[in-house]
Amino acid sequence: MTDEIIKNLGPLAPLAGIWEGVKGDDTAPADDRGTETNKFRERMTFEPMGPVNNHEQVLYGLRYATTAWRLGEDNPFHEELGYWLWDAQAKQVLRCFIVPRGVTVIAGGMVAPDAKSFELAADAGSETYGICSNQFLDEEFKTVRYELKVTIHDDQSFSYEEDTQLQIKGRKDLFHHIDKNTLKRTA
Repeated sequence: MTDEIIKNLGPLAPLAGIWEGVKGDDTAPADDRGTETNKFRERMTFEPMGPVNNHEQVLYGLRYATTAWRLGEDNPFHEELGYWLWDAQAKQVLRCFIVPRGVTVIAGGMVAPDAKSFELAADAGSETYGICSNQFLDEEFKTVRYELKVTIHDDQSFSYEEDTQLQIKGRKDLFHHIDKNTLKRTA
């Protein structure tokens, strides 16, 4: 059954499996609301699933989990749970995830079925590809836009760069919280 699901994952098919990266870069808000940079390692798992039928809409996807650790530390500093979904008819990839800080995101974008690179985005206030945060984050570190670029390489690796744009209370400019890494398939 998994082979049938993988055939229907479009551009997400190469991501099925377990991945690890050890050279991630994180530019994030520091405790003093300035900027800190961290090197990190992470593990991502993508489990094929589907079909999911929304009446006429049929989705196939990947259940996923991400855990990231600062280099030299044992406790994770970041985790995510969610889904990456492929809507073949609309030629859209969707990424739906929750972060235990109290943020949920559904990002999407138009993607060719055989694409090796694609981009997704979400905006605060959007009723389709949007962002929702808890009250504290909404007031102090409001996520106003999320952008993700994924590139799948021929050597059993993929890379990503995400830009989570924050309006931090007391700052006039947007803070670009940038995470990027290259991960290699381990299973």
